[in-house]
Amino acid sequence: MTTGRADARKSTLRCASRARPASKLVALPLWLLLTALVVSHTGFTPAAVAQSVAASAWASGPKGIAPAEPLSIPPRSWVVDVVTNEAAAIHHKDSYIRYRMHVVDSKGDQVRDVIESKDGTVARLIMRNGKPLTDEQDKAERQRLNDMLESPDAYLKHVKNDTTEKKLAESLMRVMPDAMIYTYVPGQPQTGKNKDALEIVLDYEPNPKFHPPTTFAEALSGLKGRAWVDAKTRQLVRMEGTVFRPVNFGWGMLAHIYPGGKLTFDQTDAGNGRQIFTHFTEHLAVRALMLKTVNVNADVEASDFQTVSPMNYQDAIHVLLNTPLPGR
Repeated sequence: MTTGRADARKSTLRCASRARPASKLVALPLWLLLTALVVSHTGFTPAAVAQSVAASAWASGPKGIAPAEPLSIPPRSWVVDVVTNEAAAIHHKDSYIRYRMHVVDSKGDQVRDVIESKDGTVARLIMRNGKPLTDEQDKAERQRLNDMLESPDAYLKHVKNDTTEKKLAESLMRVMPDAMIYTYVPGQPQTGKNKDALEIVLDYEPNPKFHPPTTFAEALSGLKGRAWVDAKTRQLVRMEGTVFRPVNFGWGMLAHIYPGGKLTFDQTDAGNGRQIFTHFTEHLAVRALMLKTVNVNADVEASDFQTVSPMNYQDAIHVLLNTPLPGR
């Protein structure tokens, strides 16, 4: 074993020792990947290449106007534009939204009231298993939020983790133009969910010439699927992915994803051009840290979007606490 390979393995093991639970570990890169796959989040594409491809994408018309012959553009060009737009969606500067997030996973069925603040996102659990929280459950949730008010350091730690995940999301999105080979789908089947807007439909599969620059980027080597892009706005509308062959993170020491997994991702304009997900599903079988196999199953929906004024996280928590629970 070369010294370089040995150092890489040590780095992987150090990463594994700090890793999150299995479901979080794998769900994060694959979700980011999905959110990217035709719509890369940020960048590993060389700047010169990205600029030349983006230029060809805009050649048929100004921004915000679908080209007269959209399928005459190289498929990869759509991906480059989507990546730029998705990176903006991740950071959503000067745009803040309140919405409900419904999650069904191994922890049960939960609904949260979510507010984006200038400092970061805050959320209040409001329903479990289709029912409003009991008085005891609500008391515990209120205490959790009040503790956050009294301990800014704890909240800042949460924000730091969120920032780290956003950077990871961006890095994965950036590699998408090069990580995959894109082709136009015959017949261009539309989702029917994007009003009357024309959608560009692309199939994607791993590029055999692509060498993952990071451990998490290795997830892309086992994913293929289909993506829908709004021809006018160059925004991602929907993405589907299938894990069609085994995927190893860090030579399998960090995690191993079994083939057969499925992922879907839908997003919409929540107002003023702000893109946000509306539905995400993942069904994966993962072996984490060479120890045990875990089934990762999650169904997440976001709804009831409303624009809110900029506020700090403390004010956002007060707004949440002052909102009556559903049914009360």
